[in-house]
Amino acid sequence: MHAYLTSTGLISPQRTFENDFSCGLQTEGAAILPAIEPDYRGLISPVQLRRMSRILKLGIGAAQLCINNAGGLQPDAIIVGTGLACVNDLEIFLKSIIETGEQSLSSIPFINSLHNTVAAQVARILKIQTYNNTHCHRGASFENALLDALMLLHEKEHKQALVGGIDEFSMHYYNLLPAKVVTGEGAGFFLLSHLPAGKNSVKISAVRTFYAPGEDFIARFLAEQHTPVHQLDAVLLGMNGNPSDDAVYHRLIDNFFPPDTRLITYKHLCGEYHTSSAFALALAAHSIAAGAFPAPAVFKPGKSAKPQKVLLYNHYQNCNHTLMLVTG
Repeated sequence: MHAYLTSTGLISPQRTFENDFSCGLQTEGAAILPAIEPDYRGLISPVQLRRMSRILKLGIGAAQLCINNAGGLQPDAIIVGTGLACVNDLEIFLKSIIETGEQSLSSIPFINSLHNTVAAQVARILKIQTYNNTHCHRGASFENALLDALMLLHEKEHKQALVGGIDEFSMHYYNLLPAKVVTGEGAGFFLLSHLPAGKNSVKISAVRTFYAPGEDFIARFLAEQHTPVHQLDAVLLGMNGNPSDDAVYHRLIDNFFPPDTRLITYKHLCGEYHTSSAFALALAAHSIAAGAFPAPAVFKPGKSAKPQKVLLYNHYQNCNHTLMLVTG
């Protein structure tokens, strides 16, 4: 199963809402990378905007950016992946339960705390009453949403699927992470089609998720796609600064990938969050279309050919492992 990328809308700790990775990427060593938000007034009605929580602004803003970049093309399905969803609204609601003794509770934080809030509100604003689903599976949430979209498009009952990955920063989540991990947030939406949008369309060739896999799972994945490892033009790795997490990637660098493999990292640009692979997909798609990766993302230059076959590999606490093969 595969799909073609029609357009992208990304709000992240970089100025990616301008649809450009080529300049101004910030790599300062901050411990927290908050999203740089656009002027939502051009994306969301001011009447709706003043009542929205921040994660809704991020999600709906990114979804509208994606639709605008596709020339207003409307999707047949909306699928969102999220690890913690509207966690800050949930914290507000739980705190109010404790402080008021379960009396005089406002229903708004509870309504806004549900995991499917973003997908539902995107559908309401876009007036789309078709397939709508939210996947919540820690570090594999976005990839599960992508798999859902690939199956829908493969069945050819839906022509366009809007797929998103979104998580917001939470101080409670930040305090649970190891000290060296840079924490981030972001919302990335992609309009996928079973037909190419043009001659230079970027294709999501395959997506897989694994739980505590064996040593050879990447080799088996590439064999299924008839793509020998030496044919990869670049590999995106989800290094996050935690030595135990990064050791998984370093073992692959030392023992599996050829010495001339171009290696790209991205979490120093967007931070660690459950659906950070949505940022990685947008980075890969942009770089394939542009013919080069932005310099701040390059971990090891490797081969100099224009990127046409790119492997994205990420893992969450060495349990949830995900792979995406993106081709030009």
